[in-house]
Amino acid sequence: MLAETRAFNTGLEQVLKALPPVHTVPAETTRRERRTDGGIFPAPVFLPEAQWQRIEGRAGEIPLRIVEPEGDAHGAYLHLHGGGWTLGAADLQDPALKAAADATGLVMVSVDYRLAPEHPYPAAPDDCEDAAHWLLDNFGGRRAIGGESAGAQLAVVTLLRLRDRDGISPREAFAAANLVFGPFDLTGTPSRFLWGDRELVLSDPMMEWFVASYVPGTSERERREPDVSPLYADLRDLPPALFSCGTMDPLVDDTLFMEARWRSAGNETALTLWPEAVHGFVAFDIEVARRSRAEQYAFLRGTSAAASAASA
Repeated sequence: MLAETRAFNTGLEQVLKALPPVHTVPAETTRRERRTDGGIFPAPVFLPEAQWQRIEGRAGEIPLRIVEPEGDAHGAYLHLHGGGWTLGAADLQDPALKAAADATGLVMVSVDYRLAPEHPYPAAPDDCEDAAHWLLDNFGGRRAIGGESAGAQLAVVTLLRLRDRDGISPREAFAAANLVFGPFDLTGTPSRFLWGDRELVLSDPMMEWFVASYVPGTSERERREPDVSPLYADLRDLPPALFSCGTMDPLVDDTLFMEARWRSAGNETALTLWPEAVHGFVAFDIEVARRSRAEQYAFLRGTSAAASAASA
């Protein structure tokens, strides 16, 4: 598996060297490219069985991408997509949502939250919080929350908002939090700064561009507010969490630090660091991604994530 991962990384880095870095291109240009050919990611496939549902949020309509499992569903998963709060969409991972739905028996509810820089903070977390209320009102059974990259950060912020603003116990509302290579400290961690300008999906300048688009004109102190950087939050009464990240990800320290704080606050955690996997690796058809996805499915079903990883 490691040899395949290294070969994939080498090929990906060569592709990226021939392309302008994301932070040097207007966000709308990258969004348009990802809707057509996928950019560096697999081209999107829009499944006919994936349906849109629109709900009312505090700022207007929020589109939700709904993907149901084969057979009877026994709960729902609130999915928050990645893209640095500026890119991505709820319908750009239909096959992944369908695979997760079938493997877990959960209805996938992916939130098409508003994007920066057109809609900076707090637009995205407001939409995610409103979608969480809708999911809690409309689904019983096993409920889980999670996402990749910026989606993992938004998932944690949503849990904290439910607790601190709405008086809802996150641990009672959600049985699991699936947090995949999230940025939990928007002021930056050692792994991000040490990574520097090297572009392997992410770079330090690119991450700074994402953050500046999301929370423009903010000081370092303001970026440490828990609603922006949940690493600095009181993390009590949160659901069991699975933290997943590759060791070739500049955000690996975000995962390490958040898992430690989540656990020290009295919550259950599982942590898997995937050797030499890059940021966003779960989107690709490589063995390390397949094993990580299998572990996540087991966790969302309520079975042992560690046992799943060992048997994969």
